[in-house]
Amino acid sequence: MTMVSQSPDSSSLAEVLDRILDKGIVVDVWARVSLVGIEILAIEARVVVASVDTFLHYAEEITKIEIAAKEEKPAIAA
Repeated sequence: MTMVSQSPDSSSLAEVLDRILDKGIVVDVWARVSLVGIEILAIEARVVVASVDTFLHYAEEITKIEIAAKEEKPAIAA
């Protein structure tokens, strides 16, 4: 008798990429290197991966928010 083992719900790379592009993923990294209390290097990175449709949807909403914020700012009299 031979036993056949199956891996439970293994996903292909295409399925994983499809899910990431559909839902999106955000990677936020912040690092600081210091020596004897002196900051030598600071790295801050934000990586966002999403489908073009998702990006365009959120970019349109962000543009609306930015326009509304500019309209609300009172003009400074000189």
